This record gives sequence, C-alpha cells and structure tokens, in this order.
Amino acid sequence: MVTLEELETDPHPALAAIRPIGWVDALGSWVVTSRALALDVLRDPSTFTVDDPRFSTAQVVGPSMLSLDGAAHKAHRDPFESPFGLAETRRRFTEPVQQTVDDLLAAIRPGQADLRTALAGPLSVAVVAYSLGLPPASAATVLDWYTAISDSVSGVSAGRPVTPEGAAAFAELHKHVASGIDSSDSLVAAAARAGLGVDDVVANAAVLMFGGIETTEGMITNALWHLLTHRDQLDLVLADPSLLPNALEESLRLEPAAAVVDRYATRDVDLAGVSIKQGDMVTVSLAGAGRDPAVFERPDDFDVRRPNARRHLAFASGPHICLGMHLTRLEAFAAVEAALKLPGLRLSPDSPPPRGLVFRKPSALKVLWDA
Repeated sequence: MVTLEELETDPHPALAAIRPIGWVDALGSWVVTSRALALDVLRDPSTFTVDDPRFSTAQVVGPSMLSLDGAAHKAHRDPFESPFGLAETRRRFTEPVQQTVDDLLAAIRPGQADLRTALAGPLSVAVVAYSLGLPPASAATVLDWYTAISDSVSGVSAGRPVTPEGAAAFAELHKHVASGIDSSDSLVAAAARAGLGVDDVVANAAVLMFGGIETTEGMITNALWHLLTHRDQLDLVLADPSLLPNALEESLRLEPAAAVVDRYATRDVDLAGVSIKQGDMVTVSLAGAGRDPAVFERPDDFDVRRPNARRHLAFASGPHICLGMHLTRLEAFAAVEAALKLPGLRLSPDSPPPRGLVFRKPSALKVLWDA
C-alpha cells in the first residue's frame, strides 16, 4: 500500500508500479502516471474538471482561474494572459530578472550559502510581485505568506483541514493585493478594469504569486541539486553552456516543482480499462508522466543531452497550462547560469534532497564554493 510518507519522500517507485493508473488510498484518488493518459485527462475539462468543492487551492484562496473551467475560467484567466506570452515576457523581464540575480548573488557572503533562500526564493518573489505590479513588500514577508498558504494547500491534499496559519496569511495577502488595485498601470488594476471583483482579482493574483514562486523556486533549486549531484552532467554543461536550457528541461522532467494536479470526474468514464465513477478524484502525477518509459529511455537517469527532455508535463497541459511558464524558464536560466559561475561550486554534504507531496524541492540548497 502506498503511504503519504512514501509519496512525500521518494514517490517514483510507487508511481512506476501503478502506471498507467491506480487507486491510492492515502490520497483517496485515482492516480494517473502515464504521459499519454495524463494528456487525455488534462485536455478534457468537460470530463475531468477542477471545479469541485474539494479542490485544495480553492479551499485556501477561493475561486480562481486554477479552480474554474469553461467560460468562468476564461473570464478569470484572460486579463492575465497576454502579459505572459513568450515575446512579451522576454521584452519585459530579461533585464530586471538579470539585474535581480546579479544583486542577490552580490549580497551573498563568499564561500557558502543556501541558494534556495538566498537566490531562488527572493528572485521568484521579486519578479512575480514586479510582474503583477503589487505594492512593495519584503521578500521575507511574502515568503512567510507563501509558506503558510502552500503548506495549507498541501495539507488539504493530504486530507487535513485548512490551517489557521494559511487562512491568516491569505488574509494579509488579500489586504496587500487589494491595496495595489488603485495603481492604474498594474496588472491587478487591469484585471479589475476587465470586470473581475476584488476577491476574484486577489484570488487570481494569489494563484499567480504562489504558482510563480513555487514553480520558479522549485525549478531553480531542483536544477542546481540535479547538476550538483551528477558531476558528470555538470561537467558537460560547464564545458558546453549551450546544454544548460536542456539541462533545465531534464530537471523539470525528473522532478517537477508541482508534482501533481487534481481533477474530478463529471461523469462515469473508462480510463485505460479502469472504471472511474462520477465524482471520483483523479490525480494527474506530472512526476509520473515525466518518467514514463514509453516516452523516455532510462527514465530515472539525469541526462542533460536527452533529446526529448522538453516533452515533460511539468507545466501541465490543456486550458490550465501554466500561465507563467516562459517567465519561470527565463528566471531559472538566469539564476542557474549565474550560480554555476561561482568557482568550484559544490553541494554541502548536509544538503537535503527534494521532497514534498504536491510541491517538490529541497528544503535547502546548501552549497560551498572557492571564495
């Protein structure tokens, strides 16, 4: 029987054992672990919806583009979509992202650091706040809100109630975002002008903030962890920096920052020979899809030259594909490229591996280098 502890520490053997789909008592859900089946579910919102009272994120932040489908989903997502297209992302964010990375690394004491809290976290907070046009807040404050809210979301996914800490943090975030709606040139103000109410704007800003923080922080820390624990692959990237973008995709394939997404069956349906009943929860394992041996040879190996690494589903697919994926990739490339220039960069022996049920990353990325 698959346990929550197993899913939080090393889920990959269990996910392989139930591929393409299996029931997991610990989650009260069918878990999809093949790439093809994952795409079937993610691209069919009329059969597998997010619009259900059990949806974990909605329980913490309220209805948003993440927890709605159909016309309501479009109304919530459209005001935020165009600023995050590929060309616009590169135009708006390349320079401020690079400047933020340079400033953060310049502030680190030479020789050792936790690059999750010194680089990945503050970078993701600064950029997402900048992207939404939010009033200034310290990275530490926003990260405190984020930690409380994401812990609460993960707890709900594991069957626990919304935490008081998560509710309190969201209340603080609500005040902060609402205060930025008066700014005529901010993205949250534009969303309000497009017809979304204050609660709707705040819920969607929260989803973008914490989705942006989580995916970016996780992508950076996981990528550096993979490179620093696979010296042969790191040497390939150092010798040929053009391999770095593919190395980032390979890390996303092996350990996506968001490991699972939940859906709910709107009708009885057969899925790979399994009878899904109306109302059943169907959890798509993005982590499982990334290690599907039908798509990826040697699926558990970290290979920076893997030709199809980009076929992962780390940003999901279908109408709920990650809105900020281009920005996350831009940030991760800038941060990892800069970190790898630290001379003799290496992982501290006590640096922990990635873990987490919904969001997977190392709790710290302790590194040493030659000062």
